Amino acid sequence: MSKNVLIISTSLRNGSNSELLALECEKGAKQAGHDVTYISLKDKEIHFCIGCLACQQVKKCVFNDDITSIMEKVKEAEVIIFATPIYYYGMSGMMKTMLDRLNPLYGSDYAFRDIYMIATAAEDGQTVFEKAYTGLQGWVDCFSKASLKGIVTGGGIGEANTATKHIDVMKSAYELGKNL
Repeated sequence: MSKNVLIISTSLRNGSNSELLALECEKGAKQAGHDVTYISLKDKEIHFCIGCLACQQVKKCVFNDDITSIMEKVKEAEVIIFATPIYYYGMSGMMKTMLDRLNPLYGSDYAFRDIYMIATAAEDGQTVFEKAYTGLQGWVDCFSKASLKGIVTGGGIGEANTATKHIDVMKSAYELGKNL
């Protein structure tokens, strides 16, 4: 059964390894017959949330930037896959900023149910990814119909454009997309 899948790459670096894995995931999802939308946050204008909470009354953010169109795609997707590099054992600042700005979705009739993370880090070891995954879990916990389903990790991948040399991780990203 085809699903509406949204993949969001939150890295701003050219040659981003997390983005390479996200693109591999996209290939798998498309091959499986899913309707896939891919968004890269590179070159997107996304302001920081100012915590005014006006969005809870008017159901949209006071800022009119690129998050407006991204939010519509997030709301409509059944499956969302966030790809992030790991910085200081956490998700990228751009990913956190985007999650904060998705606050108008709280209390809305959103379609997403299954949330996944793809993450790469220069350091290796499963604990490297725990805080980023827990951070995403905090966001997911605010949406009672959604659940965090899993993570594909690529540790020991630091230099730009090197994820493709990690065949096992590339395969895991592809399989994530294929098996949604």
